[in-house]
Amino acid sequence: MKIVAALFSSLAVLGLAVLGLTAPARAQDPSNFYRGKTVRIIVGFSSGGGYDQYGRLLSRHMGKHIPGNPNVVVQNMPGAASLKALQFLDSGAPTDGTSLVTFNPGLITGSLTAPARTPLDFTKFAWVGNISEDIRVCFTWGARNIKTWDAFLKREKLAFGNTGAGTSAFIDDRILQMLFNVNLKMVQGYPGSADKKIAIESGELDGDCGSWTSLPDDWLRDGKIDMHVRFSRNLAPGMPEGIPWAGDLLSDDGKRQTLRLLLAGAEIGRPFLASKSVPVDRIAALRAAFDATMKDPDFLADAEKARLMVGPDSGAVVEKRIAEIYATPPDVVARAKEIAGD
Repeated sequence: MKIVAALFSSLAVLGLAVLGLTAPARAQDPSNFYRGKTVRIIVGFSSGGGYDQYGRLLSRHMGKHIPGNPNVVVQNMPGAASLKALQFLDSGAPTDGTSLVTFNPGLITGSLTAPARTPLDFTKFAWVGNISEDIRVCFTWGARNIKTWDAFLKREKLAFGNTGAGTSAFIDDRILQMLFNVNLKMVQGYPGSADKKIAIESGELDGDCGSWTSLPDDWLRDGKIDMHVRFSRNLAPGMPEGIPWAGDLLSDDGKRQTLRLLLAGAEIGRPFLASKSVPVDRIAALRAAFDATMKDPDFLADAEKARLMVGPDSGAVVEKRIAEIYATPPDVVARAKEIAGD
């Protein structure tokens, strides 16, 4: 009997051990998980441009609002107009909540208008938040002496730079070509907006379409550029009111609908997202930390000093806007494909 009892006791211990091995580990609460960790904000472009500036701005302040107060750093990963960084999120980066990506939201429109080039479904990501709408303008270098919208339209040839197909600047340039018949040559291959600025100053490019907030202070202060159109209904603080809104320059309702879809990414101008494989409690913690950072006086002062706009949307709001974009009527998507598609 003692042998049988011992045998049953051994089997019970073994059974408990097996259960211990096969049962899922108790999930750590976000505070315990993030304590001592490093969160990486992966920027899909080279350093120095607008996306990099916003990524570094967030990295300096978000850590104190994440439970456990992890260190937050920036990692630049340029490639394929920031598509490389997005693909890395689910095929290389940790999916535990320590990796965020900021990217060019022109790819959101591109996923509808050129799915072969942008093979992503943006409803399949966990949206953390958006710092600001991207108020975009198209301009030429002052030495080109193109002072008015009419003169811009009549120019025989203009060279604008691009980091790649599908970016916001690419879509802006295609809008100029296809909706306004601007005689524009698109020069591809620049790693980021900082590289394009160097090319403009050297005379390699005639101008660009880009974010108002990423324009160099001396360009604005010293009148080094002439601005011709803006791709946002809203004016940024300090922006001259005389820059026409593209929608007001179109009389055709169909073209206006197409313009709205093509510019949808600019409304989600400075987004941050994570893999949807991240545990939901950590996504909730990251969203709450993002929202708290947007109200942080030190963050806001830092943004103002850097001349970076802050007009945030929560992760839930961005997620809803993405669903609306993906519900765009097929005829509008088809027209947009003719402009920004493959």
